Amino acid sequence: MIKNELFLKALRGETVSRPPVWMMRQAGRYLPEFMEIKKNYDFFTRCQTPELASEITVQPIRRFGMDAAILFSDILVIPQAMNIDVEMRPGTGPWLPKPIRTSSDLDRVEIPDVTDKLGYVMEAIKMTKEKLDDEIPLIGFAGSPWTILCYCVEGQGSKNFAMAKEFCFTKPFAAHMLLQKITDTTITYLKEKVKAGVNAVQIFDSWGGMLSPKDYQEFSWQYMQQIIDALKDETHVIAFGKGCWFALDKMAKSGASALGIDWTCSPANARYLTGGQITLQGNFDPSRLLSPPDDIKKMVAKMIDEFGKDKYIVNLGHGILPNIPVENAAAFVEAVKEYKQPGE
Repeated sequence: MIKNELFLKALRGETVSRPPVWMMRQAGRYLPEFMEIKKNYDFFTRCQTPELASEITVQPIRRFGMDAAILFSDILVIPQAMNIDVEMRPGTGPWLPKPIRTSSDLDRVEIPDVTDKLGYVMEAIKMTKEKLDDEIPLIGFAGSPWTILCYCVEGQGSKNFAMAKEFCFTKPFAAHMLLQKITDTTITYLKEKVKAGVNAVQIFDSWGGMLSPKDYQEFSWQYMQQIIDALKDETHVIAFGKGCWFALDKMAKSGASALGIDWTCSPANARYLTGGQITLQGNFDPSRLLSPPDDIKKMVAKMIDEFGKDKYIVNLGHGILPNIPVENAAAFVEAVKEYKQPGE
């Protein structure tokens, strides 16, 4: 039994004394204790070594006491397991030396045995659960099929993922084949994470906002919906589409337990577009954590007032930036823990 159930209560839509708080990418690059580990181990070694991944996961919990932990991993472990080489290059980020550009390239893309290729993730979950000792829930995650396709085709990060879009628009049959392979792998992967002990999962569609509303439905959302349908009866699913405010009405009817909101959509608009019934998560601008701590606390309190304390999870509108001062991250979490409703 989880001792601090604030996060799970919010996902269930129950009344809470205050909203729960966690931060996307909270396990990682802004923490000095993480940087000590980074000095000795490269990125994917950290992901693939359960002892390291579990330690990194609990570091921010020890320091700040968030209401949920999110497993340290990466969305690109999925293509790695599918026989697509992925490197993490300093100064470049993700680098795929053999991107998928033609229909024949798809022949080498496998739907893997997840327990074999990604067993290290399940071990990291079990180790993390031991360290958390049922104090707070643990979140597992995956990238959306569209976001994974972006990297598989582009071969690296991009400002517009033009090659990924060209692949979809000129070779739609191949694109949908790749998207379905990623979807099938992701469903199995997330189900194994649930078996290993995660209490909720989040699907990150970081590049969904690159698509028009019509193309979003075709190349992204229908595959996210498949994942939600496959998981929603087994665990809580949070769907997060960065820049995808235009799809919030459809997302709200998907069966997901909660929707992530980025900082370009106001709390009032997010509630309006989702019909006011589903739990929302977000949407503090990560760059705003560069503001003075006192200002951060005021902005967080205002954000909670605007979303409302119930059916709401306090979070950032995307991942925490590496240059955020530790005391500013602390102010963000403290503001939520100190929150009092107006008039209290």
